[in-house]
Amino acid sequence: MPTYAYVCKKCEHAFEAQQEFSAAALTKCPICGGLLRKQFGNLGVTFKGSGFYKTDNATKSDKSD
Repeated sequence: MPTYAYVCKKCEHAFEAQQEFSAAALTKCPICGGLLRKQFGNLGVTFKGSGFYKTDNATKSDKSD
């Protein structure tokens, strides 16, 4: 299950919650009852395969200029 970070707009309480992808986002702060907003963090992306960039794993062509 993914872990989501939330911050309360009212009291600024920050916490993390594990939720299923299909679960609705939390909306109520467990401390003060204020509205929550989801925090988005960095994530890593790895491109695998041939030819994502001209210089990375591109298939060499036999063109003569």
